[in-house]
Amino acid sequence: MSEQLTNLVELLKNRSLTISVAESCTGGNLSALLTSISGSSSYFNRGYITYSDKSKIDMLGVNLSTINEFGAVSEQTAIEMSRGLIDCSLSEVGVAVTGIAGPTGGTKEKPVGTVCFSFCILENCFSLTKHFNGDRNQVVHHSVNFVIETLINELSRQHEQK
Repeated sequence: MSEQLTNLVELLKNRSLTISVAESCTGGNLSALLTSISGSSSYFNRGYITYSDKSKIDMLGVNLSTINEFGAVSEQTAIEMSRGLIDCSLSEVGVAVTGIAGPTGGTKEKPVGTVCFSFCILENCFSLTKHFNGDRNQVVHHSVNFVIETLINELSRQHEQK
């Protein structure tokens, strides 16, 4: 992962972009990784750990009706998290992660390992859901790796289009 993290950091620095993150099931692991490199203040703006529904509402402006209708673990909630994050931080890149790391909390519709992501990169927002196998730590690890890989791919793709 260190090579991929280095690649992401270089993409952010070379384009003078800042990133902010809103984490639920990853519990700060993404923020910790992004700030593990000296000089990270040049690209890392802020991180929110919004584990409870109330924190998603209070800190990021997620609508209670969205959580009630779709659940805290949903692309709809993730999108509202990332948009609220961009509004609060004014970063060019925002990432939201919400999911069920386990071992409890899963349902038939949303089993353990279900993780919803939302990315806002230079005003282009999109969301997706992944399912990761493994124990709690593995789900968190896979989720963080997925964010890093997706950011590298999207930032590289957007750069090539210019």
